[in-house]
Amino acid sequence: MKKLSFLFVMLLSGSIYSQKFEGLALTPPMGWNSWNTFATNIHEDMIKQIADIIVSSGMKDSGYEYVVVDDGWEALARDSEGNLVPDPKKFPHGMKALADYVHSKGLKFGIHNCAGNTTCNGFPGGRGHEYQDARLYASWGVDYLKYDWCDHGTADARETYKTMGDALYAAKRPVVYSLCEWGNNKPWEWGRDIAHLWRTTGDITDCYNCQGEYDLGMRFVLKLQEGLEKYSGPDRWNDPDMLEVGNPGLTLTESRSHFSLWCMLAAPLMAGNDLRKMTPEILEILTNKDAIAINQDKLGKQAYLYMDHLSKLIYVKELSDGNWAICWHNTGDQSYTQRINWEHFTFLKGEFEIKDIWKNRVIGTTSKNLVVNIDTHDVLFFKLSPKK
Repeated sequence: MKKLSFLFVMLLSGSIYSQKFEGLALTPPMGWNSWNTFATNIHEDMIKQIADIIVSSGMKDSGYEYVVVDDGWEALARDSEGNLVPDPKKFPHGMKALADYVHSKGLKFGIHNCAGNTTCNGFPGGRGHEYQDARLYASWGVDYLKYDWCDHGTADARETYKTMGDALYAAKRPVVYSLCEWGNNKPWEWGRDIAHLWRTTGDITDCYNCQGEYDLGMRFVLKLQEGLEKYSGPDRWNDPDMLEVGNPGLTLTESRSHFSLWCMLAAPLMAGNDLRKMTPEILEILTNKDAIAINQDKLGKQAYLYMDHLSKLIYVKELSDGNWAICWHNTGDQSYTQRINWEHFTFLKGEFEIKDIWKNRVIGTTSKNLVVNIDTHDVLFFKLSPKK
């Protein structure tokens, strides 16, 4: 009885469970974010241009819907009433006007701030202003909040993020809540009741193998996702950070691999390239319907690492309706020949049709083994469907 009473008190106090808008992210969110290319060099005309291109390029029809303005939109100080103020030079018409423009394109509007006293670039943070800021975001028409973790002092991550989550819920405008806590306090263990997604690593950069103090190449970010698959699912996603697809530090092959692997991971697909300079080849990657369908599969399972041997990684993702996705990734600096014996994949029961995602064609069935060459840093990306 004492245990039940204690649990009841804890539930009433709100110290265990937060409130969030359920059902907003039943599949991983898709959109575009300004940070990876532009950092704080942002302005309203550029954001409008990006929104226009998301529509005209076919990205909107492919599922990209959020346009997220990252750090640097704020003025250096709050106003006399304590409200956040957009930088009048960068955003002279204000954030509501920008949100209205984004909404007029059939898209959704996202914004960035920070759980600390200041953002990572020294602009006013949200600490102590959570409910005020949430009401302001609601009045602007914000649909997505990315909330960072700089200048937080000794604050407890779980309680701090819960406070902002409760504030968003109290403001009564449904908002997808993205925790950008970098995985320092294992948000996958407590984030599901607070937010819709949470970062699992430090910031990604457009490099395959590099590992800096703050910025990680895609290979290192990928490694840090191992073992986290049990925490991911509809409305609660592990976030290995935004896409570097199309940015100059990655080759076209690496961009294709990056996109393939993030689709396998059921990661949020937040493009971060300059869409105004996007090549047809990069657009083709970002809008590959079969890859996106694997990412957006309603079962919501994150791929798990099936094999790690020398320079060979094999990821497996269970899909709805008895389908599977399998991705081989060559992390080495030389190509190699992959011999695929389907009997080794013991989870496959019966015969399956094999579709090569990037060749966009059926290449056979699992009744016949395959021998395929995989170039350096490239992938084989297959969808397997039960043969009827």
